[in-house]
Amino acid sequence: MTNPTENGPIFKVRTLAQNQPTAFEVRPSKSELATIAGNLDLLDLRKVHLTGEIKAAGQSDWTLTARLGATVVQPCVVTLDPVTTRIEATVLRHYLSQMPEYGEDEEVEMPEDENAEQLGSEINIADVLFEALALNLPLFPRTTDAEMDTTAFTEPGKKAMTDEEAKPFASLAAFRDKLGSSDDE
Repeated sequence: MTNPTENGPIFKVRTLAQNQPTAFEVRPSKSELATIAGNLDLLDLRKVHLTGEIKAAGQSDWTLTARLGATVVQPCVVTLDPVTTRIEATVLRHYLSQMPEYGEDEEVEMPEDENAEQLGSEINIADVLFEALALNLPLFPRTTDAEMDTTAFTEPGKKAMTDEEAKPFASLAAFRDKLGSSDDE
C-alpha cells in the first residue's frame, strides 16, 4: 500500500527496544486529513488520532496495540445528505517474522489470527492509521429520517409480490394463528 499521508512515525524494527514498549501518537494535519478524506471518499474528516504502542512478542515478533478516534462525514446512501459518525476503535496488529506457509495445492482457510501481518524492516504508523480508519467506516451511512421507497417489479397484468409475501414463515405464523382461532370457537 502506498503511504496515503506522510504523517506518522516509521519505526525501523531493528531499532525497537526489546525490553520495553515504544509509544506513539499520531494526529494528522489539516492537509493530511484532506488527503485521507479524498482517498476514502469522505465529505469531511476531523479529530483523527491514533495512540498506542509497539512491543516485542517473543524473540522476533511484534505487537501493535492502539486506540483510533475519528469523526467522519459521509454521504447518506439514501438521500446523499451528510452523515456524521464518531469512530472509536481498538487497533491490534501482530507482526510475525515467520508467517505460516501453505502449499499451492492446499485449500487455504482464513487464519485464526486475522490481525497477523508479515514483519518487514519497518512499521509505518500512517499506514496502520489509514487501514484502521478504512476498516471502521460505516458501510451504509444513513440519516435518521432516510427511508427507502418500496419498488415492485413484475410482469404486466400480474400483481407484484410484497415483502410480507416473500417471508414464508410469516405466512405460516398467520396460518397457525388462523387455525388456533378456529379451534377456540
